[in-house]
Amino acid sequence: MTNRDTRGVSLQGTQNASATGVWGEVTMQGPAVIEIVNGRGANPFGMATSTTKGTMLNISVEIQPGQGRVLVETEPLMGIVFQDAAITAVQVAQNVTGRSLVDADVIFSVEGDAEIPAVDGPSAGALMTSLAIAALSGETPQTDVTLTGTIDESGKIGAIGGVIEKAEAAKVSGKSTILLPEENAQLVQYTEEVRRFGPISRLERVGVVVDAKEYIEREIGISVIYVNTINDVGQYLGLSA
Repeated sequence: MTNRDTRGVSLQGTQNASATGVWGEVTMQGPAVIEIVNGRGANPFGMATSTTKGTMLNISVEIQPGQGRVLVETEPLMGIVFQDAAITAVQVAQNVTGRSLVDADVIFSVEGDAEIPAVDGPSAGALMTSLAIAALSGETPQTDVTLTGTIDESGKIGAIGGVIEKAEAAKVSGKSTILLPEENAQLVQYTEEVRRFGPISRLERVGVVVDAKEYIEREIGISVIYVNTINDVGQYLGLSA
């Protein structure tokens, strides 16, 4: 891995207690979706196509005495939206645990396979929040559970894209359970049907709404639990905070 991006911002403390001397380090695997651009083959005038697939990232957090900064070190490169999610994650972790990080540095590290191109998005927000809570509480999340979801300042878990791809990646990596935002409870699956218009027949794609949990558990074979808040996440990861 040669691409490395390290970014930092100042964090304003929201609690009264000082975090001087706080130390904690926790790692989890989280699902992500990447886009792979396919070449044009032998035809120089052909159109390039792209496909999406799920992958797992190793995401860790280290909290140590510092200057109130949130730092993100990534391989591959992550975009600014990911950085924003990290800042929100730390703010929520402070609120949940009642611990201030104004005198600490919070360092998130994200590593993926060397072949993964740059990715971005807020869907690791809930996972990063859980990591920060676990590090502050001195606890270890369950290793057979993973999650995906955005996080807002109130601690609410929000919808994400690529549900199927992320569930498949989690299953392949050996996870038994994936926590999904309750807002992703419905999936639209497409089937092909023949429609007849007099003597003419046409093949059309028809969307059908299905329950995400039922579909994923049946077709992929990994347990699904819906979550709505960061407190919901904590109980399934085995965190007391």
